[in-house]
Amino acid sequence: MKTAVYAGTFDPLTKGHLDIIQRAGKLFDRVIVVAMVNSSKSTLFTLEERLLHLRDSVAGLTNIVVDHSDKLAVDYARSVNATTFVRGIRNEVDYRYEWPVATMNADLEPEIDTVFILARPKNEVISSSIVKEIALYGQAVDSYVPAIVAEALQNKFKKVTE
Repeated sequence: MKTAVYAGTFDPLTKGHLDIIQRAGKLFDRVIVVAMVNSSKSTLFTLEERLLHLRDSVAGLTNIVVDHSDKLAVDYARSVNATTFVRGIRNEVDYRYEWPVATMNADLEPEIDTVFILARPKNEVISSSIVKEIALYGQAVDSYVPAIVAEALQNKFKKVTE
């Protein structure tokens, strides 16, 4: 069984992330979507909220598994016998970030490859940080994130602005 790991913060999960997950699901027997915990990085959503968003959004995709980890991604991938990392690439900036990460992962674990999946044109400009900024100012984000995430963002920022 070919298992891929798609690791990220997913804060928040976007439709771009979901597109990568769905497309990876067609390429691999199993895709484990891992919400990473990084103590040096602050997130808008708690781990539990991010896992809820992920699980709700991939419900029905039978070969997609949602998990979390506070390990190095390569250590997590090794622990689940993954053969591949999946990474989404929206633009040259993403590539410049992802390339050295993939190179280091290959150095740490040569048996795990990295596959880059290019974002669809409609998703090239969607980023979690831009979505948060738009939501902060009360604008609709429904076209950029799943419904559960749009509602959660609205609720989160309603509390901030009250």
